[in-house]
Amino acid sequence: MRLILLGPPGAGKGTQASAIVGKYNIPHISTGDIFRENIKNQTELGEKAKEYMDKGLLVPDELVISIVEDRLQKEDCKNGFLLDGFPRTLNQGETLDSVLSKMGLKLDKVINLEVENEILIERAIGRRICKDCGAVYHIKFTPSKEEGICDNCGGKLYQRDDDTVETVGKRIEVYHKQTEPLIDYYSEKGLILNIDGSKDKKLLFEEIVKALEE
Repeated sequence: MRLILLGPPGAGKGTQASAIVGKYNIPHISTGDIFRENIKNQTELGEKAKEYMDKGLLVPDELVISIVEDRLQKEDCKNGFLLDGFPRTLNQGETLDSVLSKMGLKLDKVINLEVENEILIERAIGRRICKDCGAVYHIKFTPSKEEGICDNCGGKLYQRDDDTVETVGKRIEVYHKQTEPLIDYYSEKGLILNIDGSKDKKLLFEEIVKALEE
């Protein structure tokens, strides 16, 4: 199954992506993870991507497309994949179609998680991440037992630099502006599945599976 997962920052794409790839045994291809890994390793690509991400802006197409194209040609993508964080613009969507067409492939479905802006901001600014093991908590919804300390490994929890009201608001604004034409593009192709992303994560996953298998 070849899928795309769309949704604004804070829509819970990471949680749903893990569940989807587990069920359908396909690789999770997240451009965000690729960029964060490059930033951590201070590669040239990482430094360029960081400049944009710190400002809440999208990373330019040319930086993203070559990475994704290379990734889709790997052996583990033979039976499908879940793309998360790409495409985000109409240009990226059209380019992805060209890339897949060259490979003799096409998309099956595009899952679009819809969540109100106020909920997205609340989710993002309360997020805390373990410095050591990467576990994710939320000060309101899923707090750690001891404030600021990871339940799993005892590591310190931190807030990402880009998880502030101002930056999150900017990210959401940029997302809607650049991604809405892409949603229209996939709607016209009959590929879009609009899902209410404000639900409990278990119910949300059940709804996604039901929509994919209808």
